[in-house]
Amino acid sequence: MNFIPKSLLKRIYTRGSLTQTPDGLSFNIKNRLADARFKKLIKLEIDGVAMPLEHIFIDFGQGEQLTAPALNEKGFFLKMGQSFDTHVQYTLAGQSKIELAFEFDTESFGKVNFKITDIVSLKKPERENKIPRIPQDDYSKEAIEKRQKFVEELTGTDISLLAQAPPSDKNIFRGNIENLTGFAQVPIGIAGPVTINGEHAKGSFLAPLATTEGTLTASYNKGIKLINEAGGANCRVVSDSMQRAPVFIFESVKEATLFARWLKTVDDQFKELAESTSNHLKYLNVEIYQAANNVFLRFNFFTGDAAGQNMVSKAAFVVCQWVLENFEGITNFYLESNMATDKKHSFINSLHSRGKKVIAEVTISEEMLLRHFGVDFHQFYQSSKLANLGGMMAGVNNNGLHMANALAALFIALGQDPANVAESAAGFTYCEIIKENRMHLSVTLPALIIGTVGGGTGLPTQKTCLQMMDCYGVGKAKKLAEIIAGIVLAGEISLAGAAASLDWVAAHESIGKNRQI
Repeated sequence: MNFIPKSLLKRIYTRGSLTQTPDGLSFNIKNRLADARFKKLIKLEIDGVAMPLEHIFIDFGQGEQLTAPALNEKGFFLKMGQSFDTHVQYTLAGQSKIELAFEFDTESFGKVNFKITDIVSLKKPERENKIPRIPQDDYSKEAIEKRQKFVEELTGTDISLLAQAPPSDKNIFRGNIENLTGFAQVPIGIAGPVTINGEHAKGSFLAPLATTEGTLTASYNKGIKLINEAGGANCRVVSDSMQRAPVFIFESVKEATLFARWLKTVDDQFKELAESTSNHLKYLNVEIYQAANNVFLRFNFFTGDAAGQNMVSKAAFVVCQWVLENFEGITNFYLESNMATDKKHSFINSLHSRGKKVIAEVTISEEMLLRHFGVDFHQFYQSSKLANLGGMMAGVNNNGLHMANALAALFIALGQDPANVAESAAGFTYCEIIKENRMHLSVTLPALIIGTVGGGTGLPTQKTCLQMMDCYGVGKAKKLAEIIAGIVLAGEISLAGAAASLDWVAAHESIGKNRQI
């Protein structure tokens, strides 16, 4: 029989949901632990007084309320993430805070009980200007048009352009967006083709860039021309892993230390459990970091062609459930300690990587640099050195010039999560003059988080852009990573050359000026 600490059991109660109703109280229970079958509600106490079961009503949000005795006859299955509202006929005696005590009988965990204290709030009135929804069919034309009308009436703004939708089944957006109202039209420019000499990407590839920054596409095209003349960019994915970083809390450093040592003996169980959650995920290893009476773990998984954040969350959760059941003395646990550093830069990911660590390089002659950018090696190299020094003085998180430009434009065009640019753009540039008057230039992207399946990759225009690069679907993620690295390298060379030659401002003035006010 599984064991769950009381501190975790309490989390199935939704804090802040306790509300006074005309005939009593209501609150929400949500399964935040694991799929489970509840056999019956044994007892519910309010401030130490047991409530008659026939005064307790359960609402699963399907328009019907069941009494606790009726529900107990058959029991019910509650998947992780599902919830229900509980209504209790009860007369408050002026309390603003009450204690609730629960006891359930479950198949997976046996009899479980816990207490929680919450503040009573009055039933909230319906919010004004509430966004319209049709819960049963919220991606229908009717639901979308209701929200479009709502926006126009509330703001007085004509959103006819925003309301233009691609001619496709709106249900394809389910899982990608809520309250679907329209579509942002971001212009896409094409740069390239860029020649990539990779392990997974071999050949010439177009770069679809979704951006509103004038000169951006032209700048990347200029860098691509130089790379192509040099024979292409050599690109390699050198590591590939996605992280989840839970933390376990103990009463003292003694128990925490024993736990950290025990973890090193159960790696085989971790692998078996994690890989049972997905046909695509592979368990790699776990890093262990202890601070005081807290033990931080950093699980590393391979997630195939998906970016994988959701995939690793599920795998880590299953592993952590097993840990909770098999090691005594854990007082609390959180699935994410912020040590995986989702959607933010971190030095641990710059060194150990997150997503794909990919490197792109090219070797050029001085004659090429002069012809394309009007600068020699000395001017280019001095400008790069000063940019390194200035960035170091400012405390930047990478020594590149504008890696986020290519990544943001590509991520939007290709259905990637734009927030992952925060991690992916933390890269390193490097240049050196080598023998025979040649210059070696490279970029290293240690945390490139991209996928060719899942997320937004299947949406109409995003899928089209991926197909344009032959990077849609299974077996294409590493290929896409190598192409992206080559494009980023082209942009770094182009801006560095423009800055060294003082063409930077002139280029924006001539082709990037769009002053409407």
